[in-house]
Amino acid sequence: MTKVTVREGETPDRAIKRFKRKVEQAGILKEVRKREHYLKPSVKAKLKARAAEARARKREKRLAMSQGGM
Repeated sequence: MTKVTVREGETPDRAIKRFKRKVEQAGILKEVRKREHYLKPSVKAKLKARAAEARARKREKRLAMSQGGM
């Protein structure tokens, strides 16, 4: 659990900003969004494969650009 104590003389806005930064660094919001809806394992696998294909296409495109192919 992320916890932020307000320091002496610190404004609430500053404390909220520190809290948001800690939450972001801990990856809490990312985890919440991931768990918001259940995905069947087969759907997860399809999404993962699609992402891998997109990365491969991007890598190939970058390689072709660096070699002057396009």
